[in-house]
Amino acid sequence: MESTGQSLGLPGLFRDRRPRHGCLPELEPRYLQCTCCWRSQIPMAGFETLNDTLTSSSCKSLDACYTSEQRGVILQLLNNATESELASVKLLRGRKCVNIVDYRTKNGPFKTLESLVNVPLLKHKSAVIVFNSILNPQKKEKKVKIQLAKFIRPEVDRSWLEEANTIVSIVCGTDKIAWAHVGREMTVFDWQQLECPSFLKGTYLASCYLNDVSAVVSHLPSADFYVVEKCAISLQNTTLFPVMAHMRTVEAMLFALLEPRNHHPESNLPPRVLNMMRVAVGRHFELMVGESRTSGAQTVRQMMTDSVTQKIPRLNFPKSLLVKYRNSFQVGRRNGGEELCDALLQAVAFYELLSGSSS
Repeated sequence: MESTGQSLGLPGLFRDRRPRHGCLPELEPRYLQCTCCWRSQIPMAGFETLNDTLTSSSCKSLDACYTSEQRGVILQLLNNATESELASVKLLRGRKCVNIVDYRTKNGPFKTLESLVNVPLLKHKSAVIVFNSILNPQKKEKKVKIQLAKFIRPEVDRSWLEEANTIVSIVCGTDKIAWAHVGREMTVFDWQQLECPSFLKGTYLASCYLNDVSAVVSHLPSADFYVVEKCAISLQNTTLFPVMAHMRTVEAMLFALLEPRNHHPESNLPPRVLNMMRVAVGRHFELMVGESRTSGAQTVRQMMTDSVTQKIPRLNFPKSLLVKYRNSFQVGRRNGGEELCDALLQAVAFYELLSGSSS
């Protein structure tokens, strides 16, 4: 009876199915065979074919891979570029560009592309990448959208943010919500807070929370965007879990109440309510100590003072707000108005970070 391998036109494929006692079965060198049943075999590429490919590619002269004009461009840069200019080429940062300059000094200019492999840390494969990078330099484009994504959620096209005339910055505390209405010209139009007596009380009834948040929303002025602070509370700290649940609840209610209900999902209009990372604001004003954020009261007091004393202040306050809060945010006060400070700083950081990412 003929074997299955022979009937398929594969002579010897299933030859010696059972291994002889004390030795391995005779195998074809072009197949991978299962070591459990010794029956399943998978054809594989011949090693000599692979070796021929590697040998032919490695032995080919580097100079033969490029035209005379391309060789001239490459050698012109390698022989005349400074260390800093060489460092801008892919794979030539660090010690490699120094080694190229040292080699030129000791041995003279490079006469062939092949001679570059004599430089320490530069071999055939890396030399090809260097040559191609010299011939096709890649321009680094600023990825503004990624920069914006560092502190704004969800991602919004920068043009929409730049066209916004005013924003309302909202910060939630454990017993109050504060907001700051700030214009694109860095002018404060409204700045206040409202007590929320139901926060973190009793069993956290949803209806009580909704009443407090709705009362705040009814006082908010109209704006192009509402920017809600996004706190970064670690889930590993179980003692802060009630606070995190409270913040997420208020945040969700603000999004639901402020976002237009007739907003069609297929329209090109951006979302009206955005999140801004609390950590990003802290880093912008250098308020971070490790992973913790310190008070911004001193920064706000300085802004209020500069609004009166400086010709071009960082932020313009109306006289009524300066009088209202002139004795607030004092050091050592138990209720220093942290939510008010954070709401104002978030609005300032929004415009300044947006301006910085577009420049």
